[in-house]
Amino acid sequence: MAEDKELKDALSERKEKIINFVSDKDYIPMKEEDIAAIMEVPPSDYGVFSDLCAQLVSQGYIVKTRKGKLMSAKKLDLYRGSFTGNAKGFGFVTIEGMEDDVFIPPTATNGAMHKDTVLVKLLRQSDFGKRQEGEVVNILERGLSRIIGTYEEGRKGSGFVIPDNKKIGDTIYVSAENSRNAVTGHKVAVNIAGPVSEGRSPEGVVTEIIGHIGDPGVDVLSIVLENNLHIEFSEKVMKETESMPSECSEADFAGREDFRDCCVFTIDGEDAKDFDDAVFIEKIGSGYRLHVHIADVTHYVKEGTAIGDEAFERGTSVYLVDRVIPMLPHKLSNGICSLNPYTDRLTLSCIMDISEDGKVTSHRIVEGVINSKYRMTYTIVNDLIENEKSEHREKYAEILPLIEMMNELRLILGRKREKRGAIELGLSESKIIVNKKGKPTGIEIRERNSATNLIEEFMLVCNETVAEEYFWAELPFVYRTHDEPDSEKSERLSDVISGFGYRIKGSILHPKTLQDILKRSEERPEKEILSALILRSMKQAVYTVDCKGHFGLAAKYYCHFTSPIRRYPDLQIHRIIKENIHGKLSEHEVSRLNKLLPEVSRHCSITERTAEHTEREVDNLKKVEYMADKVGQIFKGIISGVTRWGLYITLPNTVEGLLSVSELDDDYYIYDETGYRFIGKHKKRTYSLGDSIEILVAKANVADRKLDFVLAAED
Repeated sequence: MAEDKELKDALSERKEKIINFVSDKDYIPMKEEDIAAIMEVPPSDYGVFSDLCAQLVSQGYIVKTRKGKLMSAKKLDLYRGSFTGNAKGFGFVTIEGMEDDVFIPPTATNGAMHKDTVLVKLLRQSDFGKRQEGEVVNILERGLSRIIGTYEEGRKGSGFVIPDNKKIGDTIYVSAENSRNAVTGHKVAVNIAGPVSEGRSPEGVVTEIIGHIGDPGVDVLSIVLENNLHIEFSEKVMKETESMPSECSEADFAGREDFRDCCVFTIDGEDAKDFDDAVFIEKIGSGYRLHVHIADVTHYVKEGTAIGDEAFERGTSVYLVDRVIPMLPHKLSNGICSLNPYTDRLTLSCIMDISEDGKVTSHRIVEGVINSKYRMTYTIVNDLIENEKSEHREKYAEILPLIEMMNELRLILGRKREKRGAIELGLSESKIIVNKKGKPTGIEIRERNSATNLIEEFMLVCNETVAEEYFWAELPFVYRTHDEPDSEKSERLSDVISGFGYRIKGSILHPKTLQDILKRSEERPEKEILSALILRSMKQAVYTVDCKGHFGLAAKYYCHFTSPIRRYPDLQIHRIIKENIHGKLSEHEVSRLNKLLPEVSRHCSITERTAEHTEREVDNLKKVEYMADKVGQIFKGIISGVTRWGLYITLPNTVEGLLSVSELDDDYYIYDETGYRFIGKHKKRTYSLGDSIEILVAKANVADRKLDFVLAAED
C-alpha cells in the first residue's frame, strides 16, 4: 500500500504541474507535444506524460479543442463537480471551493444522475433561489456503480426499476435479456448500461436479485447495498482469519507488562459482544491511578495483509437495528481481540496518574496482558452507584470499592471538562426494537446514566492524553478534529436562539458560551430543540494529520485510541504507538507515514459518514414502519424544524414527520424565515420552532421513509 501511495503522489505532482502550466495567465493554447517540449519532458517519459494529459481531460481539469489544443477548463468557465439529483428532474452541482451549489434546470442535466462527477458550464444567475445556474456539458464519472430499486414487469419480458433513492428521478428500463428473470416486487441491483440520452429513461442491467420486498431483512439489506457497504468478507480474508489462534499463548506475553493480578473488568451494554476496553483504578496519595486497557488488535491485524486491507476499506463497523456489519471478522472482533471475561488478552494500555482536581500528572503507554475478572453492564454498575440498597452489592462486593472510587474520579473529570467549556448536548437517542422478522415492535430512548458517563469520561481523558503525547513528540499521527463553526452559521444560530430569550455575546463563538445556554435551558421545554440547533450549527468532526483541537470537547488535543475493533483510525494509531515503543520509527518510516496518513484520515472520514448515513436511513425506515399502524392516532410533539414547505414535528419517541403548510388551512400563513415560524395573516396565530403541538398521523410512506402529519382536530 505504501509503494502504491508513493507512485500516486508522484503522478499527482506531475498532473498538478500540467494543470498549472495550462492555467497560467500568459498561456496560449497549444498541442500536447508542444507542451511536453516546453516542460522539457524526456522522450522516455512522453508516454506517461501523454497518459496524464488524457486523464486530466477525462477528469475535466483540462479541455482538448477540436484542433487538438489543450486549455484549462476553468478558463472556459467549465468546472468539475458532484451532481445531486432531484425527483423533479433538476439538480445541483457542488464545486470544490465554490460556496454555493450551482442549479441545473431539468433541460440542462444532459443525462447526469445523482452522485455523478460532471463538467458544468456556468451560465446566468438563476431565478431559482437566486443561485448560479449551469449546464452539464459532460459526465466524467458515474457516481453510482449500482442502483437499488423495485422491479416492475413491462411488455415482452422487459421491465422497469424504480430506484429507492428518490434523488434518482428516472425509472430505469431493463430489456428482457438483462432482467435475470426478475418479477414485479423484486428488490434488485441494477447497473446503468451506456450513456443516458436526454428525455429517455436510462437503460440498465440487473446484476442481483436481493429478494422480494416483503421478505424479512430485504429492506435493510437494500439500504446497505445502496451505500456500497461490504457485507461478506472475501475468501482470502476468511482464510487468513482461520489461521488466527483462538486463544493467547505464553509466547505472546513476552516483553509485555502483566496486569493479570489486577481486578480489571469491562463495562458495556447488555447486548455488547465485542469488548474494546477494560478498566481498573487504585488510589495514589490524594489522587488516582487509572488503567485503561485497550484490545491490542494490531498484534493480529497487520498492515498489508488481506484482513488489514479489508479493515481499511471498511473503515468502521456499522451498527444497524437488526445486524452489525463488522470491520473485522467475528473470530477476531468477538474472539481473540475482544477483552472477554476470565480470559487472557493482549492490550495496549494507558496508565494515568490523575490528581484530585482531574489533571493527568503523568502517564505511560505500554503493551500489556490482562484477564478481565468481571463482565459488567451499564445497568448493574449504575445501580451500584446510585442505589445504596442495590441487590447487586453482595455479588460484586470485590469490585464495589473500585466502582465507588471510579465514580469519584468520574465526577472530578466531568467538573474539569465542564469548567473548560465542553458541550454536553444531551440529545435523545433512540433504540429501535425489532422482532426476528425485522418488524419494529417498539422505540426506546437510550438511557444515559452514571455508568455510561463513567466510561465516557475515562475514554475521553485517555484519548486526550494519548493525543497530547504524540503532538509534543512531533511524530506522524491521526487526530480527531472538530473545527469551530463558521461565522455565518454562528450568526444564524445567534439569531434563532435569541427567539428563545438567549444571547450570544461577541462575534467569536466559544464552546463555553454554548455550554452555558444548554445549562440554563436544562429544565425548560426547549432544551432538546436548542441542542439540535447547536448541533446543526457545528461542523462535522473529521480525522486529520494536524492537531487542530476539538471544539465540542473544548480540547486542545484529541484522537481516537479506544476502539480499534470497530474503528480503523484507532487501529492505525495503535500501529504508530507500538512502532514507537519498539524504536521502529526510523526516518524512513516517519517519511512513509507522513505520505500515508493523509489518505488514511480522508478515507476514514468518508467511511464514517457513509456508516452514519446508512444507520440513519435504516432508523428512518424502521421508525416509519413502526408508525404505519398508528395512522389516525393523535400524538403531542415539538416543532423541530420550520421550512418554506411546512413544519417538521418530532415526537417524544424521536420519530419525525412533516406537517405541510397546506394543512394550515384556518388562515393564510406567512413564512418568517428569520424567525423560524409561520404567522397567520388575519388571526396572527403563530407556529414557531420549539412550540408544542398536537398532530394526527395521516400517512406513513415506508418506501419513501416519510411520515405526513396533519393538525389534530380542536374541540
